[in-house]
Amino acid sequence: MEDKKFIVGLLNDHATSLVHFVNQQSPDEFIKSINGKWSVGQNLDHLIRSLSPVNQALLLPSFVLRMMFGKPNRTGRNYQELVDRYHQKLSAGGRATGQFIPPAILWEQKESKVADFNRQRDRMIKRLESWSEDQLDQYLLPHPLLGKITLREMLFFQPITFNIIYISLKSAKEVPTNLLIKFLPLPD
Repeated sequence: MEDKKFIVGLLNDHATSLVHFVNQQSPDEFIKSINGKWSVGQNLDHLIRSLSPVNQALLLPSFVLRMMFGKPNRTGRNYQELVDRYHQKLSAGGRATGQFIPPAILWEQKESKVADFNRQRDRMIKRLESWSEDQLDQYLLPHPLLGKITLREMLFFQPITFNIIYISLKSAKEVPTNLLIKFLPLPD
């Protein structure tokens, strides 16, 4: 099973690529919705909305998570298994709902959104330090699309969601290959 070092590597590398891509967008590209898909700004806001509740949960005492969400009744999935499950759910029509749907985001909000995204990512990495490897597989959090998943799986999921911008944009226009984040483990 991939460890905390792997998760931190994914969070840092994927977030760096994402921010680089966002910063390359023109004002029109940042706010434009193509073919009914979210704009780059809306995707960034969605990611912030996804990171924030996980960061809040990582501050809770473990007994609170156990009381709220129970115990895992299966072996945790590895990174690739979670990617495959997520793709299955999306293929079956799964979409963001409720608090995870972003409003329109203006060009003038770009800098603050990028800063907030980076802050949320940094918080996640810092809060991950207080959890042991074993604890990551012993506690659950709810995911709106995947149901209850282990803390490790939730932490795997965050870099996967960083790909939403690329998936969305790739279907609407050509995205340079060097900017695409692959759903593959990173080399050591």
